[in-house]
Amino acid sequence: MTTYAELTQQILDYTEVSTDVFTSTITDDFIEHVENKLLRDLDLPVFRSYQYANFTASNGFLTLPGGTNITPTEFSIIRSVMIYPAAGSGARTYLEQRDVTFMNEYWPNRATEGTPRYYSQWDENTINVVPTPDVAYYCEVGLTKLPTRLSSSNTETWVSTNAPALLLYGCLVEAFKYLKGPAEMLQLYTQSYETALQEVAAQQQGRGRRDEYMSGVIRVPRPSFEPTLGSIKTPIQGGR
Repeated sequence: MTTYAELTQQILDYTEVSTDVFTSTITDDFIEHVENKLLRDLDLPVFRSYQYANFTASNGFLTLPGGTNITPTEFSIIRSVMIYPAAGSGARTYLEQRDVTFMNEYWPNRATEGTPRYYSQWDENTINVVPTPDVAYYCEVGLTKLPTRLSSSNTETWVSTNAPALLLYGCLVEAFKYLKGPAEMLQLYTQSYETALQEVAAQQQGRGRRDEYMSGVIRVPRPSFEPTLGSIKTPIQGGR
């Protein structure tokens, strides 16, 4: 585990520079860049969140309540969009992601309505679905989203607690890029980051396998192959 203060000091120690070179603003930028990279490189449950909203009939556009815009303080990626009828019972349907060009060509007349099948991210806070909804639908949007960032006011995060080496090596890559330092040092820390990344990914995958029963995976009983006393046959002497 490492704290914000410990990480910023480690960056200074490993690079052998002072706060005159790496101000808190610069080291905060390093941490932010690495956190954003980890969001793309790792698929961790701690990064997952959901937002809920409603599509109204005849309107294929939906502004997400929490937004998905990429800013220095908020960085998220849409993982899935699922809808189900707001009135009565109905099947839950996951929509397929497409780009805006496909959406316009597939459903050029937005006045024509039907059951939505595809979605695209229209702009930083809006998703569009086609066909245009024929009735009102509840919508569940699955996101990959950073928790609160590591900072002087938030001194510990999941990553700093569970993957401190990964966070450090990522910051050192950013630091040596900034310093335009020796190529061999940049290569060393890049390789160290990749190794730490694989270790964290493998560790989380292992935890996922151990938790399969709790995650709803159906387990099929396997027959026992231990021999019973009556099934053990005595070898025939002479090889017959």
